[in-house]
Amino acid sequence: MTGLWVVAGVVVLGLFAGALRYAREGRIRAAKKSKRALPAPVAEVIDPAGRVTLVQVSASFCAPCRHAKAVLAPLAGRTEGLTHVELDVTDQPEVARALGVLRTPTTIAFTPDGTELLRVSGVPKGEEVLAALGEHLPAADSPATRLT
Repeated sequence: MTGLWVVAGVVVLGLFAGALRYAREGRIRAAKKSKRALPAPVAEVIDPAGRVTLVQVSASFCAPCRHAKAVLAPLAGRTEGLTHVELDVTDQPEVARALGVLRTPTTIAFTPDGTELLRVSGVPKGEEVLAALGEHLPAADSPATRLT
């Protein structure tokens, strides 16, 4: 009988952990206020001509990173002022450490001067990213930028 209780406890604990992870996946968080300088690989990919650059921190072995790219690349392609770049940190973990990234994919939105606007851990939801960046993009509510 004790074994049955142990199995039931493990199942309940697993369901709770799964629900917690699902609830946090793709959630947009406010920017961290930091005075640290951006690592060189990040500063190099920020688009100085755009309004917002979405830097997707990825790893070569990360399957969710491909899903995040499939959401963000088309979103940036049809949204004026929005740029998406993927930064693979497989061989440069110091970049992830300097940005405070603990998992991939993590997407960080930067202004041209390197100010962090927001970050998303996991696969982002395109509509939520646009809504969160609305005040930073020129015509975020135009029909051309809406997801279909």
